[in-house]
Amino acid sequence: MARFLHSIVSLRLRYIIVATTVLSSFPQLIHPATLESDVQVLRTLKHSIDPGSISSTSYLNSWDFMADPCESIGQQFLGILCSIPLDNSSSRVIAIDLDGVGYDGFLTPSIGNLTELTVFSINKNKFRRTIPDSISNLRKLTRLSLADNCLTGTIPTAITFLRNLQYLDISGNRISGSIPTNISGLRGLTYLSFSSNALTGTIPDLTGLWQLSTLDLGSNQLYGNMPYFPMRLTVLSVNRNILTGHISPIKKLKYLRHLDVSENRLSGVISKDVLSLPLLVHLNVSNNRFTSIESVNISGEETQLQVLEAENNNFHGHLPAHLITIRNLTAINLAHNQFSGPIPRRYGNRLEQSWTVLYLDDNFLSGNLPPEFIIHAQRITGSLARNCLRCPPNVPLCRGGQRPLSECLRQNNGST
Repeated sequence: MARFLHSIVSLRLRYIIVATTVLSSFPQLIHPATLESDVQVLRTLKHSIDPGSISSTSYLNSWDFMADPCESIGQQFLGILCSIPLDNSSSRVIAIDLDGVGYDGFLTPSIGNLTELTVFSINKNKFRRTIPDSISNLRKLTRLSLADNCLTGTIPTAITFLRNLQYLDISGNRISGSIPTNISGLRGLTYLSFSSNALTGTIPDLTGLWQLSTLDLGSNQLYGNMPYFPMRLTVLSVNRNILTGHISPIKKLKYLRHLDVSENRLSGVISKDVLSLPLLVHLNVSNNRFTSIESVNISGEETQLQVLEAENNNFHGHLPAHLITIRNLTAINLAHNQFSGPIPRRYGNRLEQSWTVLYLDDNFLSGNLPPEFIIHAQRITGSLARNCLRCPPNVPLCRGGQRPLSECLRQNNGST
């Protein structure tokens, strides 16, 4: 009997020791599980995508719901970030950043239930249908990037409720309609791109976006005059639209570094205020209806302008000699205009010193080449073809030949 009691006591002691060990280690192993409603959204998002577009190496293929999304390690639930609560509350999904591998599906409206989401990025896929209005529930979003998909419909008003947004990109889709006028309520935006869609209407007043650094509205069907833009812009692209009028509002953008207004119907003068913007590096005014480039002398006022693209406009008269005063200029394209007269000798001097790209083809320039055009021809990229020049055929810049004499005479007679 004593031996039997000793066995029972010994067994109980072993049980207590094991149980104590497990219980003492349990708090170190447990983590708050993902909120069930967040898990359900992730399930729905994956189910809304054609399984045939989910490759074996893609992020979505790693979403195995046998595991908890916010407790996953290694190659599980790639593209997901979660909060780490300090109490016993559930973890929340705070970022979804999918890889661009061509997922083919649609945005489930349940995405609006991820109310702690700060980043939502699904670039370079094939998401279709419209942007759901439920996105207005994602009030903590700072980055929304839906670029390069197949989204249709209009820019939902719901986006204008996301007041914490700093980065908004829906470029490269099939979005139509106009730009919401109250988009300027997103005061925290530093980056905004609606480019490469089918947007119409005029550009609304965006001056309220006072922190905006990059604005890209290119490749749409926007029309009307150029509005005033946010003062802190460093990059502005409104190319490939139907904009008309002058570009005078641009002169106020003192921080601008890159300006592209090409392929519109803008007219008038490229003013010296634009050419002499202190930080402007790249200016593209090609394929418009501009008639002249205002004379500017920047010898005492430094500018950063390096590239001037101004082909296919209605420029006429002599080549703008004042371009030689822009010290940092290295690339010039004045092709497909109506410039006439000789090439200024001082162009040759700049060719010798710093110009490396010079396109003057398809004008009505005449006379001999400055000798530097021959001496340094091998290191210059460009063309002098289809002018009225006495251009030696062995000079690379002259390849393509000159205009027939009849065209040159007709132009000269018309300009006198």
